[in-house]
Amino acid sequence: MIKILMVCLGNICRSPLAEGIMREKLKNSGIEGVVDSCGFEAFHTGDAPDQRSIEIALQHGVDISKQKSRLFSRDDFDRFDIIYVMDQNNYNHVAGYAQSKEDLEKVDFIMNAVYPGSDRPIPDPYYGGKSGFKNVWEMLDQASDEIIEQIKNKKIR
Repeated sequence: MIKILMVCLGNICRSPLAEGIMREKLKNSGIEGVVDSCGFEAFHTGDAPDQRSIEIALQHGVDISKQKSRLFSRDDFDRFDIIYVMDQNNYNHVAGYAQSKEDLEKVDFIMNAVYPGSDRPIPDPYYGGKSGFKNVWEMLDQASDEIIEQIKNKKIR
């Protein structure tokens, strides 16, 4: 069983979408797994995802409305096989919690699944309009498809 963690800043826009998309794709692919998401901004702890994230997900048949924001924890390295971050700041935050080379090896930019080694960010749509959430959905959907293929081909365990 694969255990995946998605990380963004406030855990209300990008990482909840990434969690919802990946959970749905694992289920539809018959792959046993656990997916969670978290962030580093305490302001939203315990909140549901941004309404615009909920709406774009529902448009694609994915319900993320029951998710609750939480903060990243050092223990997440022990609980998850891979930790996907949305941008460089997220990477820096997660890497700051790493206590070993093995911890750091679990961390990757989610878009590296599509563009290996590029460290391309998923833009934060929070201060923009609905089109930003649509763009984020499309990027995360594409990355999740690649991750599913990597799991099927045993490139990710």
